Amino acid sequence: MARRFAGDRLVIASHNAGKVREIGDLLARYDVTTIAAIELTLAEPEETGATFVANAEIKAVAAARAAQLPALADDSGLVVPALGGAPGINSARWAGRQRNFTKAMARLEREMSDKDDRAAYFVCALSLAWPDGHTESVEGRADGVLVFPPRGDRGFGYDPVFQPAGYRITYGEMEPAAKLAINHRSDAFRKLLAVCFDA
Repeated sequence: MARRFAGDRLVIASHNAGKVREIGDLLARYDVTTIAAIELTLAEPEETGATFVANAEIKAVAAARAAQLPALADDSGLVVPALGGAPGINSARWAGRQRNFTKAMARLEREMSDKDDRAAYFVCALSLAWPDGHTESVEGRADGVLVFPPRGDRGFGYDPVFQPAGYRITYGEMEPAAKLAINHRSDAFRKLLAVCFDA
């Protein structure tokens, strides 16, 4: 039996302002006060997991124990089958310490220069953890193709080079609400809400 979330405060275990904003928007209909990890000056743990779920759990448990509150962590990234799944769990690392996704997208374009298969998908693992170490985790996915050069200045990360299936514009060109309705994070959230929040 899954554990239900019953509190009124939830730590968002991320230092990525874009992710914190999206998660806050997705939780807006619930009477929950969200607190970003950066507001509590929580350290970011080393992500040593081999999967998105493992890394989300590492971050969620660390934040829940440090804050003594339930914590929600996201680990997400772009998976490109033609690159053997890269950048995958290393998606943020491709952007370097400065989180320079312009460089990360340039690297992606270079590595894709001799590939015909432009299929790609975003994965989002969400883990809700309690201070006792218990976790509930889910994974969402959004399929699409890579397009170069990058298009649009909305969103964050690899959004300007990802064109979701069934659309002719990139995430970077979409209105935030339109992107949020179809992306990997909202897919994961639907699953998490069904398990831990909805009656």
